[in-house]
Amino acid sequence: MLHDDRFRGLTLQDVRKDLIAGITVGIVAIPLGMAFAIASGVKPEYGIYTTIIAGILVALLGGSRFQIAGPTGAFIPILLAIVLQYGYENLLIAGFLAGIILLFMGFFKLGSLIKFIPRSVTIGFTAGIAVIIFTGQIGNFFGLEGIEKKELFHENMLEIIHQFHTLNWYSALTALIGLAMIIMIPRIAPRVPILLVALLIPTIIAMVFYPDKIETIGAAYGGIPSALPTFHFPEITLEKIINLWRPAFVIAFLGGIESLLSAVVADGMTGKRHHSNRELIGQGVANIVTPLFGGIPATGAIARTATNIKSGAKTPLSGIFQGVFVLITLLLFAPYASFIPLASMAPILMIVAWNMSESKSFAHILKLKKGDSIVLIVTFLLTVFVNLTVAVEVGLLLAMVSFIRRMSGMLDIEKLLPIRQSEEASKEFTITDRNCPEFDIYTIEGPLFFGTAAKFEQTLSQAINKRPKILLLRMNNVQLIDASGEGNLSTLVKNFQKRGGIILISGIGAQPLQILKNSGLYYQIGANHVFEKIEDAVNYANSLLNNHLCKTCRQKGFEQCGAFNLLEEQEKAYVLSQ
Repeated sequence: MLHDDRFRGLTLQDVRKDLIAGITVGIVAIPLGMAFAIASGVKPEYGIYTTIIAGILVALLGGSRFQIAGPTGAFIPILLAIVLQYGYENLLIAGFLAGIILLFMGFFKLGSLIKFIPRSVTIGFTAGIAVIIFTGQIGNFFGLEGIEKKELFHENMLEIIHQFHTLNWYSALTALIGLAMIIMIPRIAPRVPILLVALLIPTIIAMVFYPDKIETIGAAYGGIPSALPTFHFPEITLEKIINLWRPAFVIAFLGGIESLLSAVVADGMTGKRHHSNRELIGQGVANIVTPLFGGIPATGAIARTATNIKSGAKTPLSGIFQGVFVLITLLLFAPYASFIPLASMAPILMIVAWNMSESKSFAHILKLKKGDSIVLIVTFLLTVFVNLTVAVEVGLLLAMVSFIRRMSGMLDIEKLLPIRQSEEASKEFTITDRNCPEFDIYTIEGPLFFGTAAKFEQTLSQAINKRPKILLLRMNNVQLIDASGEGNLSTLVKNFQKRGGIILISGIGAQPLQILKNSGLYYQIGANHVFEKIEDAVNYANSLLNNHLCKTCRQKGFEQCGAFNLLEEQEKAYVLSQ
C-alpha cells in the first residue's frame, strides 16, 4: 500500500488529519447508508455493509486520493426496480456482474470514454432520479399506510394519492422537525454534522413524546444486527446472467460516471489528478466483493468526497478510517438504530434529491432550445416514467444523432479559381460560380465521415458530369476521414478516372492521408498527384492543360481566358471574377 503514489510523502500529521476526516465522513455516511438502502427496497444494514466494504476497498485500490465510496442516491431507482422485479438475491448478482463490467472497463482503459457522455444526458437522468427519490419519500414523510411499491412512477403517485387519507400527523411532525434542522443548522452552526443531528433529534423527540405512534426501522425491518456481515456467494446461472445483464450494465455505466465525476470534483478542489482507469478497477473490485457480504452496489459519492476534502483529508487513509469508524459504530450502537423513525429519514433523502437535481444546470440547458434541450427533456421524462436503462440508451442515441447532424452541417464544399498575377500560381483564391471545361478546383472544409459523405458525393458528382479534364481537391481543412468518407471519395476517383479525368489533391492532413494509404486509394490517385501546397498542384495542372482549347475557349471560366494566349504569354494567369 505504501508503494502507492497516492500515499507518497505520508507523515504522522497526515495520518491524524485523515483520521479526523474519516470520522467526520463516517458520521455523515451512517444515516445516508441506511436511508439509501431503505429507499432501494432493502434492509438498512445492507447500506451500512456497503459503506464499510466499498469505502475501504475503493480507498485501497481506486485512482483518487480522496474518493469516498458507498451507496448513493443515483442508484435508488435502479436498485428498487431490480428488487421489485427480480428480488434481493438477484440484486446481489446484478451488482456482482456490474463489478466485473467495471473491472473490464478499467483493464481496457475505457475510463476516458465515459468523459464523452453528453452533459444533457447526465443532467437529464440525474434530474429524473432526483424526482423519483423525492416523490418516493412522500409516503414516509407523511406516514402513509398500505402503500405498495410499484415499478412505474405514475403507479407510485397513484398509490400515494389513494392512501393519502391514512396520513399520520406524528410522522409529518417528525419529518418537518428534521427538515427544519437540515435547513437551519448550516446557518447557525455550519460545523455540526447536519444529517446526524437531523436524524437523532427527531428520533429522541418521537421516543419521548409519542412512542409507538410512528413507524420505525425496528418495526419495519426488525432492527439492525450488531455483527459483521456473513460471506455468501450468490447462485449465478446463465439464465440469471441473461436476465440481469442490462440492469448490471446500467449499474456499471452509472457507477462509472458518478465515480469519475466525483474524482474530477476532488481534483478541482485539491489540484491533484486521479487515474480514471485505476478508479474503475477499484470500483469494480468493490462491487464484486460487496455483494458477497450482502451489500448493495456502490460508487464514488460526490458529497461525501467533498466533505472528506473539506475535513482535511490528505491520503486514501481517510476512506479507510471512514469504513473502520462505521464498522465500530455498527458493532457498538446498531441496536439503537431500531428506534429511528422512517419519517426522520425522509427529509434527508428529499434534501439529497434536491441537491442532486442540478436544477440550475437543467434550466440552463433548457434555455438553449437546441438539440441538447430535446436530449435533456427526453432523457428526463424516460427516466421518470419508464426506467433509467431506456432513458440512457435513448438519450445517448438522440445525442449521437444530434451530434452527427451538427457535424454534417460543418462540411463545406466550394468551387475556387486562382487569382494569377504571373506565370506562377498565386496563393490567393476566390469562390466562383464560373466554369472551366478543363480545370476545376474545389475546397473541402470539415470532417468527411458517414454523416457528410452523401453531401460530398452529391456535390462533386456534378463536377464529374461537367467533365473537366482535371479536378483538384483542396483538403487543408479536412481533419477526419472515416470508412464511409473514404468509400465515397474512392467512388468519385474511380468514376472520374474512367472518363479520362485526372484527380489532384493538395494540403491533405496526416490522418486522412494515412486512411488513403491504408485503403490503397492514395496509390490509385497517384503519389505524384498529391501535393502539399495548392500552388504546386495548380502549376502541375496548368502543365497538363490543352493550350489550344484554352486559347479558343469561349466559356471564360477565368476572367482573362479570352484576353491572353497561354502559348505566347506564360507570364499571364487566370484571374477569378465574382
